[in-house]
Amino acid sequence: MQSIESAWLFFQNQILAMKWLNTLVGKGLNTVGLNVSGKLGGSIQFFIYDIIKIFVLLSVLIFIISYIQSYFPPERTKQILGRFRGITANTLAALSGTVTPFCSCSSIPLFMGFTSAGLPVGVPFSFLISSPLVDLGSLILLMSIFGAKIALAYVVVGVILAVLGGLIIEKMGMEKYVESFIKSAGSVDIEAPTLSKKERLTYSGEQMRATIKNVFWYIIIGVSIGALIHNWIPASAIQTVLGEKNPFSVILATLVGIPIYADIFGAIPIAEALYAKGVGIGTILSFMMGVTALSLPFMIMIKKAVKPQLLALFIGIVTVGIIIVGYLFNAFQFIFI
Repeated sequence: MQSIESAWLFFQNQILAMKWLNTLVGKGLNTVGLNVSGKLGGSIQFFIYDIIKIFVLLSVLIFIISYIQSYFPPERTKQILGRFRGITANTLAALSGTVTPFCSCSSIPLFMGFTSAGLPVGVPFSFLISSPLVDLGSLILLMSIFGAKIALAYVVVGVILAVLGGLIIEKMGMEKYVESFIKSAGSVDIEAPTLSKKERLTYSGEQMRATIKNVFWYIIIGVSIGALIHNWIPASAIQTVLGEKNPFSVILATLVGIPIYADIFGAIPIAEALYAKGVGIGTILSFMMGVTALSLPFMIMIKKAVKPQLLALFIGIVTVGIIIVGYLFNAFQFIFI
């Protein structure tokens, strides 16, 4: 048992977290005369280490996820989801969102396709909540920073939030608030072509390059903010605003995350820096969820597909869910740390 635990710790620390890389970068900066214990040197070390780590992990993960995804194109996914009803359909829709390595705005065309296919309105919404919030790539990156317990718990609560959100929307009979052009678009059921192994590899490579291109600047900005928080803002200042002594820290973190348009890959470096400053894990996860699931550009895009009543309900459900999740994680974080 001890050997298994040691092997896992090695995998988490040296493969996922790449702590050897952080040490290597630190030695390299010391060699050129930069003190990594100081603010400037520490910021540069954080930036170089996080940039390399995230892009390496992300490239590998997106390639693997895209290869898996090549077996489940939208047409096939719609056919599978169409066979189920109730909580089973919502659960499958939420789980299908975990294998879509896209930002929230890129998920909207798939959401529209699922809606026009005649699926109950709650099912596409379960997908829409889950897709930007929890995916296999974010699971691995979260594990590299926070460990397996927190990463898995984040994914589980994200899927639960997506399922419950979709079910509430469906039970409240919100179909009438979907724009008519979406419902009347119809569904073109074209059988997905069978791809060869070479074509799947080509597809995976294209998806990897496209995703890296789309998230490149978000990661650069996120890591830069993370380096600033990590090395220049005193822990006392962070604790005053987002610490456990502030009863509104979770609500504040959620609201602060909304105006920021990024995906989870851009939010993770900021979360990493906040975690190092002692911010509660629930507050950090609420911030990440706010960034990924409630960004203003995303709301503007989804507004084209649904009427204000449904949009307001969606925002309310997700916001309240995120806040509840944040407070629960803060209350029980001793289980995970």
